[in-house]
Formats: sequence, C-alpha cells, structure tokens
Amino acid sequence: MNKDDFYYLGKVIKTFGNKGQLLVSLDVDDPQVYRRLESVFLDLHGERIPFFIDSMEPKQHRKAVIHFKDIDSIEDAEAFPGLEMYLPLNQLPLLKGKKFYFHEIIGFTVVDLRHGNIGKIENILEFPNQSLFQIRSGKKEILVPIVDEIIQRLDRKNKILEINAPDGLIEIYS
Repeated sequence: MNKDDFYYLGKVIKTFGNKGQLLVSLDVDDPQVYRRLESVFLDLHGERIPFFIDSMEPKQHRKAVIHFKDIDSIEDAEAFPGLEMYLPLNQLPLLKGKKFYFHEIIGFTVVDLRHGNIGKIENILEFPNQSLFQIRSGKKEILVPIVDEIIQRLDRKNKILEINAPDGLIEIYS
C-alpha cells in the first residue's frame, strides 16, 4: 500500500496511566464506530507501520484510550505521543444518500438544477469555517460551498453530484 491508500484517523496525544495506554485524538464524526478496531497504522519516519490494538475505549470530545499489544509500560508508550494514525481507505464506514467523503467525489461531474453541467470536481478546499467544491469548467474555476442545502443528490454509480446553487453564484464565474 502507498500513502494514498490511507486516510487520517487521528493522533496520539500523550501517555495515559502507567500500563502503556495512550490517549488519542480521533478526527472522526463518531468515535464509537471505531471501538472494535483490530489495528491502526502509525506514521513512523514517513512509513505506515501497523500496530495491533489490545483494547480501545472511546472517551468524550473525540478522544479514546488505546492499548497496543506488547506496549505494557509507560516507558514503552513514551515513544508514541505526536505520531499520526491512519487506516486503509477500504476500512472507511460506508456512507449513503447525500453524505460523502471528500476524497471519493474528486472527478465527479457537477450538475446544477438551473445551469446544467458546470464541470468536474477538481479538489476540495478546506477552510476553518467552510469547505468548498473546486470545480473545473474548461479554463474557469467555480467555487461552491459544501452545505446540505445546496447538495441535492449524489449518484455514486454515474459519478454525478447534483446541486442547486444559490441565485447568482454560478453567474459570477461567467
């Protein structure tokens, strides 16, 4: 597997207790979905190395306490804080309806209800308060906010995202 075959799961924050447990921050919507993980990949010097999980207990605020197999002391655990955790893309929970992962819709054709085909999603721009579809339409770039009210339908089979852009948004790129 190469690095593009993984998604970011979270980061080891600090040691927890004296038996090798680690407190981790999870970059996920629902940590409970991940409570039965068998392993995660840690980024060690640019390489993704699998570590098998003995136990994982989700906590509040998207955190969890993980105990890796064969890490049984605080001394062993002290090497882990700061390391990023990853999972293979094929382990992502399936999403249905209009919900999607940003990486999965790159290349989708965007069809607006009033303007028809406006281009293909080239990238997702993530900002602190708002993420945007970066849509390529010939030589033009069109930016559309990613909000539930705009997204009408997601057709994964045909790779089409239907939107209802706010009045005037598409026209400003003409």
